[in-house]
Amino acid sequence: MNMLLAVTVSFFVLCCAGILVPAFLPAAKCPKVIVSVGSLASLALCVMGADALFSVRTFEARLWTLPALGTLALRMDSVSGFFVFVTGVIFLATGIFTARFLDRYASDFSLRAFAAAYHALLAFVVVILLASDVVLFLIGWEAMSILAFLLANCQRRDQQNSNAGYSMLTMGEAGFLAVALAFLLLGNHAGSLSFAEIRAASGTAGAGLGWAVFLLSFFGFSVKAGLVPFNRWMASVYRSATANVCALLSGVLLNLGIYGIVRVNGDLLRLSSTLPGLIVLAVGAASALVGILYANRESDMKTMLSESSIENMGIVTAGLGAGFVFLASNAPVLAGIAFIAALYQMMNHAVYKPLLFFGAGAVEANTGTCDMDRLGGLIRPLPWIAAFFLVGALSIAALPPLSGFVSEWLTLQSLLLSATLKSIGVKVVFALSGAALALTAGLAVTCFVKAFAMSFLGKSRSEHVPKKEAVQRSMRIAAALLAILCVALGILPTYVISALNRPVRQLTGTNSAWALVPPFFTTSRAHPQLPPAFVSDFHNLGAQVGRRLLPGPGLVVLHQGATKNPVVFAMATSYMIVVLALLVGCAFLLARKLLGRRRESVRRSVWAGGSRELFPELTYTASGFSNPVRVTFNAVFHPTEVEDSSEMVGQHFRMAIRRQVEEVHVLDRWFYRPIHASANWLAATLARMHHGRLNAYVGYVLLTLVILLVFGRVW
Repeated sequence: MNMLLAVTVSFFVLCCAGILVPAFLPAAKCPKVIVSVGSLASLALCVMGADALFSVRTFEARLWTLPALGTLALRMDSVSGFFVFVTGVIFLATGIFTARFLDRYASDFSLRAFAAAYHALLAFVVVILLASDVVLFLIGWEAMSILAFLLANCQRRDQQNSNAGYSMLTMGEAGFLAVALAFLLLGNHAGSLSFAEIRAASGTAGAGLGWAVFLLSFFGFSVKAGLVPFNRWMASVYRSATANVCALLSGVLLNLGIYGIVRVNGDLLRLSSTLPGLIVLAVGAASALVGILYANRESDMKTMLSESSIENMGIVTAGLGAGFVFLASNAPVLAGIAFIAALYQMMNHAVYKPLLFFGAGAVEANTGTCDMDRLGGLIRPLPWIAAFFLVGALSIAALPPLSGFVSEWLTLQSLLLSATLKSIGVKVVFALSGAALALTAGLAVTCFVKAFAMSFLGKSRSEHVPKKEAVQRSMRIAAALLAILCVALGILPTYVISALNRPVRQLTGTNSAWALVPPFFTTSRAHPQLPPAFVSDFHNLGAQVGRRLLPGPGLVVLHQGATKNPVVFAMATSYMIVVLALLVGCAFLLARKLLGRRRESVRRSVWAGGSRELFPELTYTASGFSNPVRVTFNAVFHPTEVEDSSEMVGQHFRMAIRRQVEEVHVLDRWFYRPIHASANWLAATLARMHHGRLNAYVGYVLLTLVILLVFGRVW
């Protein structure tokens, strides 16, 4: 038994222990089972994923042979290894956070059931990622959906929470049926349900089968990934779920939708036409824009973060779509760059979004609310949580040199590479999608400036703000772990890209890391790909600074162009953080020197518009901050006034104004309501046909027979 297989067996043994042990322990001890057994299982996942990413070892374990269904097997390759590694990191941080976080929910639901479902979910997520056949994949997917529903719906006493959970389960089952049908079509064509044989038979698949599999699988996995228009379940579920469950939903389960899209359309049956890739690109760009628009509108912190997850999954999907288009256009290197950007963005989101949910959970535990209109001033009683939340907010807002900047910058750059394609229509779609993502990036800054400033800065607008920090050490450790990763993923992009190159090479068949990370850490100025004069200039600029301290090819992310224009784009956040630190240090010293000349300070009361003090009710709220976005994008939000009345005194003086506004989600207006209206019309039409006249029924039968004969002859 090799090392990787031994670690995998140990992982599943630990998960089984985590499922069974809580039944024999007091409920108060169950969170400790999660942090001990769950953390060990998560560390095993990190080892498995890292081994698959950085070594050539793989393993395949055959489990059982089922009559007419074939052999169930687990197999680890570089693609599944990457997702396994990310899953292990997020479950590790969430387990540490959960250790004391669940104490406040001891009277709301069974901690034993929660601990068992937690470890079962961990096990079945890994089953999905390691499944090497259709049957095991679908079993794992169905079990994962049910367990996610149970965890998200653990506070079942609230009817609103139950409705949100059932909405998630219903949408998930619809997606599961579509995915199952896509796999059955692939299995029928290959004559086997094994992924290896499906992959081998993909070369003989026709265009009709390819389109059917693409549409069914993309719809099914889009539900789990939260893409437009199948994401209406997310806001209500995230609002009602506990913060640690929200961290798993955003940092792990959404990634499974991306994994399904990559596995089916990038590995098992690769897209040979550019049109499916353009559809993926357009859906991703639309999801990103819609998600960030509604995130700006929200004042509830958890709901805002859920809408932001839609935005981030949209950016990831747009990168995948660009990669599919480049791959179908025989540009594997450009496809690799786009895939690297997409996987980088997915990994970044899996890190900073749970961090933000940890912050939201700590805020809710200390104040009893996540309503940013009622928060404010939390940086004093919650300094550590405020600092970690700020790191996550800067990362998700894609501000350099943190993690979100690198992946979003790479995504936009990969879209600009469409200039090398020949089709004008393809270039137009890329240009529109790039413009949507650029607008999304600007709105994301607005959104998370609001989230941090309105929650942690200024004066408190609530009576429930604690006087001192009441956040347990385990919660701070979990947040600190993810905050450190946000910084590391931002300032060391060349090492991350080199690690992502292995799963991307499996999808494209080429080494794309060479196109992004040229080896500047060399003693010679000669380079196998770049012009000598160009390499010499970059050496003079300091591209090899750190060569004797750090391993790897260099610290500059650079894409090579033509001979006349050897650099298409270049970036180095590793050097950027040094420059920023120097600038901040100089500014601090200069300010201290200038302010140090003033020997005495005089305190005066602050003028507040004639008031003796600025009352909390008069301060800026989150809703007020986001109002310019509401007004600017009024055509999208499209508020409808359902009441506009006023009371008058003596027909001259207005005493009260009542205005009630109903906002219908853009997806409800443009997608769900038209479908609902069409279904009602069809049902009403069919109902009118049931009138009891025998001659009419005979006519229906004859008309149907004629139509079948005509179409059968044409076919």
